[in-house]
Formats: sequence, structure tokens, C-alpha cells
Amino acid sequence: MAEDYYKTLGVSKNASQADIQKAYRTLARKHHPDMNPNDKSAKKKFQQVQAAFDVLNNPEKREMYDRYGSSFETMGAGGPPPPGGGPQQWTWTSGGPGGGFSAEDIDLNEVLGERFGQDMPGGLGDLFGQFHRAAGKSRKSAAPRRGVDLNHELEIPFQTAVLGGEVQLIVERPSGKSEKLAVKIPAGIDEGKKIRIRGQGGPAPGRNGTPGDILITIHVAPHPCFQRHGNNLTVRVPVTLAEAVGGTKLDLPTPKGTVTLRVPPGASGGTKLRVKGHGVAPKNGTPGDLLAEIQILLPKQLSDADRQAICKIAEPYPQTPRKDLRW
Repeated sequence: MAEDYYKTLGVSKNASQADIQKAYRTLARKHHPDMNPNDKSAKKKFQQVQAAFDVLNNPEKREMYDRYGSSFETMGAGGPPPPGGGPQQWTWTSGGPGGGFSAEDIDLNEVLGERFGQDMPGGLGDLFGQFHRAAGKSRKSAAPRRGVDLNHELEIPFQTAVLGGEVQLIVERPSGKSEKLAVKIPAGIDEGKKIRIRGQGGPAPGRNGTPGDILITIHVAPHPCFQRHGNNLTVRVPVTLAEAVGGTKLDLPTPKGTVTLRVPPGASGGTKLRVKGHGVAPKNGTPGDLLAEIQILLPKQLSDADRQAICKIAEPYPQTPRKDLRW
């Protein structure tokens, strides 16, 4: 039975592009062979998910699939796909691989017969020969065609997005073989940016063509402590009540290594201390800053005497901390 790509990704037929991409990311992580080393069926499931995504993530292929089903490549092309073809391999267009025919695809000697052409009165055999030679010349002079681009989604750690590095991408080829590609991540790459790996996409349709590329959409995993805002980073730094009142010096981890952060005496919760140049440093751009937000932690167990003592200390210093709080 023909495979239902929508069912494979677990989405409805009217699913948006964002829904399809979200479903793909979830299933790709779930069935990735590296994540399931003891599951022999994981590789097959991963390939099915990849094949479904390659079709439904492409608006033109999706429209043809909705119209003709899983045989859309044959229906849209007017002929069967080339050997080894598949959703990742070819784009079916008129005049492309399997896409109809033209004069240069027809051998007139095979259709009419060499002898039939020679026996025709009025020199028609020579006319057919000229036509055949012109077709061959057109075929030789045809511009090389390029293979299709393949789209992939890749989630990288927060630290790798900030500092750059190298990650491994597993590409499932139509032959069924998995291939690992090293992907260089530039420092400072942001969510949704694309990386192009040239020459690793679909193979060229002809002998003189060039392979397509792989286009990777980057997704950045969240960090448990740090957040990114442009090229600036923010981090919440817990301090004790005594440290906030009396001031302190503490070690603060940053992308460039550990630095000493001075917390001034009387620092309130929410105070932001700036560490210049220790944010995101893109390859071609100005480095951002690191903003350390003070977070005061009270002791979990205070006695009634302690609470009364703290309130007694605060009495000579009346405050209106919520005067600007409004809807």
C-alpha cells in the first residue's frame, strides 16, 4: 500500500508548514539511529519520516502529492522516475528527468529506419539525417543541469550557537545508507538561520551537471541559566541576604571563561550588573555584553525572632517599592 506521508508525520492534511516542521523535528529526534542503537527498526522509521518531510515541506511537491498521492512523481513527470530516485533526488519538471520528451530525445533512425529514410524520394533521407544531427548537436550543447537541494533541520546546544564549533549531521541517502557529515557552526549563529553545505544534495541529472546542496535550518536548544537577547546574554545570579546587604565578590562563568563579579553593598533583587564584551561575539560583528541579574535568596527557615529583628532593622528606612506597579 502507498505510504500516507501525513500519517507518517502525524499531522492533518491541512497542517501548516510550521506544524509539519515541528512534527518532523520531534519524530526525527525520536527515531534517529544514534538515539536508538538497540532498535533495528529505528533506521527504517527515520527514513520514512525523512521521506515524508522532504515532500510535505516542499510546497510544489506537496501540491502534487495531494493531487496524485505517492505516485505523484510519475504522474507529474509523464514517466517513471530515474533509477535510485526518490523525494530527495529529483525535481520533476517538463524537459527534466522523466519530464516529457523533446526532439533531441528521439532517434529518427530508430523510429523510421535508416533504409526507409534513404529510400524516400526527393532526398528526404538526407533531410532526416540533418534533423538527427541537429538534435545531437543540441543535446551536446545543452546547459548542464543541477541536482536538487535537500532541506534538513538541526538542533544545536546553546553553547555551540554562541561559541561556534562542529556538529555531526546524519544524511539518509536514497540507497538506504547513512552518511555522516561534519557541519561547521559559526560563532553567534541565531535561531532559524540557515547553513549551506555545497555539493552534498541531490545528484546531477546529467553527466555534466553539478550536485545540489544541503540547506540546514538551525534551531538552538535552551540553556538552563543563560538567555540570549541579540548579542547580549543575561544570567540570574543567586546571592544570600548577607551578600546582598554587605556586598561580595563571586566567580561568574561566561563564554570567555570565569570572571570575578563585584556585588556592591545593598544590591536589591533585580539589579543588573554589566560585564562588558562577555556576551555573544559573532565573527563579523561587535561582541555583546553579559548582564548579571541579582537574585536574593532568603534562608528557608527563619525563626520568629529573626523575622522580627529584620523588620526592626527596616523600620527606620521606609520604602514604597510598588509605587510604579500598574496594569
